[in-house]
Amino acid sequence: MSSAIFPRQDSAPDPNLSPSEQVLQLISNPFQASLQVNAFWASLATSFGISAGLALLFCFIRPRHALVYAPRLKNADKQHAPPPLGKGLFSWIKPVNKASEDFLVDKIGLDAVLFLRFTRMLRNIFLVLALIGILIMIPVNVTQGSVSGSVSAFAVMTPLYIWGRGLWAQVVFAWLIDLIVIYFLWYNYRKVLRLKRNYFESPDYQKSLHSRTLLVRDISKQDRTNEGVARVLNEVNPTGVTPKTTVGRNVKVLPDLIEEYEETVRNLESILAKYMKNPDRLPAKRPMIKPSSKYKGPTTGGKVDAIDYLTERIRSMENEINDIRERVDNRDPMPYGFASWDRISEAHRVAYASRKTRPNNVKIRLAPRPNDLIWDNLTLSRSSRKSKRFMNAIWIVLLTIIWTPINAGIAVFLSNLSNLGLVWPSFQRQLEAHRTWWSVVQGIAAPALTSIVYLVLPIIFRRLQIRAGDVTKTARERHVLRNLYSFFTLNNLIVFSIFSAVWQYVTLVIQFNEQGNDTWTSLRRGNFFLVITTALCQISPFWVIWLLQRNLGAAIDLAQLWQLTYVWFARTFMSPTPRQNIEWTAPPAFNYASYYNYFLFYATIALCYSTLQPIILVITAAYFVMDAFMKKYLLMYVFITKTESGGQFWKTLFNRIIFAVMLSNVVIAIVVKARGSWTLVAAIAPLLFIMVGFKWYCMKTFDMDLKYHSRTGMMDTERLPDGKPHKAEKISSKFGHPALYKPLITPMVHAKAQHVLAEVYRGRLDSAGGQPMAFSDIAMQPMAQTGAPDQDMPFEIVPEAQQDFSYYRGRSDFKEEAGEIFSDSRSTTPVSFMAGGKEDFSYPGTAASSRASSPVSRPQQPRPVQRKEFDQSRVPAQFRLSQLEPPTDQYSDRANLLNNVGDIRTPNGEFMSTDRWQAPGSAYRDTSRTNTPDESNNGYDYFRGRR
Repeated sequence: MSSAIFPRQDSAPDPNLSPSEQVLQLISNPFQASLQVNAFWASLATSFGISAGLALLFCFIRPRHALVYAPRLKNADKQHAPPPLGKGLFSWIKPVNKASEDFLVDKIGLDAVLFLRFTRMLRNIFLVLALIGILIMIPVNVTQGSVSGSVSAFAVMTPLYIWGRGLWAQVVFAWLIDLIVIYFLWYNYRKVLRLKRNYFESPDYQKSLHSRTLLVRDISKQDRTNEGVARVLNEVNPTGVTPKTTVGRNVKVLPDLIEEYEETVRNLESILAKYMKNPDRLPAKRPMIKPSSKYKGPTTGGKVDAIDYLTERIRSMENEINDIRERVDNRDPMPYGFASWDRISEAHRVAYASRKTRPNNVKIRLAPRPNDLIWDNLTLSRSSRKSKRFMNAIWIVLLTIIWTPINAGIAVFLSNLSNLGLVWPSFQRQLEAHRTWWSVVQGIAAPALTSIVYLVLPIIFRRLQIRAGDVTKTARERHVLRNLYSFFTLNNLIVFSIFSAVWQYVTLVIQFNEQGNDTWTSLRRGNFFLVITTALCQISPFWVIWLLQRNLGAAIDLAQLWQLTYVWFARTFMSPTPRQNIEWTAPPAFNYASYYNYFLFYATIALCYSTLQPIILVITAAYFVMDAFMKKYLLMYVFITKTESGGQFWKTLFNRIIFAVMLSNVVIAIVVKARGSWTLVAAIAPLLFIMVGFKWYCMKTFDMDLKYHSRTGMMDTERLPDGKPHKAEKISSKFGHPALYKPLITPMVHAKAQHVLAEVYRGRLDSAGGQPMAFSDIAMQPMAQTGAPDQDMPFEIVPEAQQDFSYYRGRSDFKEEAGEIFSDSRSTTPVSFMAGGKEDFSYPGTAASSRASSPVSRPQQPRPVQRKEFDQSRVPAQFRLSQLEPPTDQYSDRANLLNNVGDIRTPNGEFMSTDRWQAPGSAYRDTSRTNTPDESNNGYDYFRGRR
């Protein structure tokens, strides 16, 4: 889409012209001018046409597919549920438009609200800049330029033909850009501070344990005890209050073993789903699989029966996991720990006092949420983290080097097909013969290819950053954003533009050499600053067209085309497992790092090309106007925040916007130097210092209050809404490694295949000699060949009607898919009980926890569980084998069906209690609704049974 780099004239330039005019004459390309205009109109038509079509498609199918277009409305609890939606085509617009920021903080979380505020800020910035560009910059460039010959409309709107006094408009506009951006950043910094202070005072934050807990890292060996951590903290503790402390324990190979266990369970589920896709007509041959290298049993052609092998592997790994859990104790402490106070202000005062010190070389910081921690990296030493960061930087540099020649090819040839024609004569003839067709290709091909690469790069950078030693997922995502933005700006903007300019400069030097000049004269006459300015002006249509295609990307996000297409294809042509069907119905997580990077990159492009091609400001403003509203709907009704950070992205975003403005100042300085004098550059230079000073002012004024709840004394407002003090909590369990208590998943099987499970497992079950077989903590009796429903099974039978996330959102094995906004009362953190020197991880309010509270230690060896102890909660309600007498009241059937379903809604989205369907005093009445969060039933023993 950029203009020609090679000159199209065969004759030498007029020697009577000045060197600058000769450069322009050599660069001019009438053919490319028409190609630019045609490419722009082709991209505009496809972008807005398809976007409008997708928006109408969304309005039409949204009421009919709430599972895809409003999963939050179906799955969120009462506290976090968005407003109900009507069935009309445009009934979604009013609830989205009406939702205020304060309302949304409670519904979608501070991170999502910050994202929407940042999007609105960019929208407002570019609306103001677009207005100035239309009213001032474009008229100045058109009226003050000395245009001669045939040039494109894009070239007329640039400062390409402006000389002398007309360049002062560029300087004025540079000052306006900086002042406008400074105002909006200052205004929104204050708003973000208000949001964060309200977040500190919110009930969720006041009740949470992490808000009054510190993370202590790099603990020396002599201090790796509870007393040692308290002793280190006393050196920087201004409160005089001794905290409750705990030190991390070595969980050995548990995390890797649990990950392998879950992968094996999923493999077994997938094999069973394919093998029993049509239960009434099983394949003649059972599925086979190649066993691991450690397998020493008999094989057939190097393979074994997949179902039997994976089943035995699951049983073996589960016994190994439980054995390791039994042997984990405090004799092998790790170099990290946690310290918790009774008041938030006490913890924050200690964190503030230790922000610049390292007592005994220990690093003290505010603790994140437990699910935000990357536990494997907590054990890394300071030197290990440095080496990992260094190696990560090496990989990023290598990736940049590899991408550079590819990016250069796109910049030089694909974004400007005329350049490709100059080195490929046969293509040049096709280009001239089919000008309209190749205009369309040029308007779509390069931006589309660049966009595809942009989808892959975040995945690569995230995997690199995982290995860089970050201790929290939030920090990892911020660093992914930082690296993505640096890569995009350097390689896809600066290098992209420089390659085009260098190519053009070399071409001009060759042209001057052909006139008989020596190399030095050719280099001087090439006028490097002028060539760079000209190249930037002529490549600007590429970025205009590329930003036009971003509008199409926003519409695709709204229509959720990828989710619809993928799930439809998988369910139609593949054999998904019940677990996959459940996970597909869960609200997807919002990828903040990628979307923030896109928005920052768009803003950087628009600011850098704001004076070179003012129309880009209009395109960018139109994009943010549209996407700000679309993303608001998606965050309200579709996406969730998987790990709430409390708005920690803001400072990273602020710094990148400051950099983007300063980069635009440098570009404008190059433009005015190429056409004017150093006086114009001197008029722009103060802006760089003003932006640095503004950054320093905001850092000193706002940052400490953004991070710390209290820095000096107690906060009088720190009290719970109900006036009750914090409950006594065991920090070692709340911040215990999840590998110690994470419930082990059980293979899920579709209910339609239940009657053939006996046939599938008939041979294995008889091998136990008719005795109960211990499998997955469930006693498994030999099943009859007919698969009688009164036999215990090592599977969770899932009917078609319940392969929906709403039935499982409170369970620990699916809770990670729900993020943090589904605070179902059944979900809680396990509580640890000491028994005989061991910790028994279970949930209070269950039979397991009541046993665990006794002084009897947990048995060292697994034993078969008696039939009466079989955990019926693993099976959906209508398939449970009740130990009670058959129900006699009229409500029992409905009670079984609605047991543990969660909040029920009417068709318009209003909540309805399930108690109305349950008989008073019935044995089947669901009493879990009245339980407190610490009395919920979803712990390890609850789901897996006691040994």
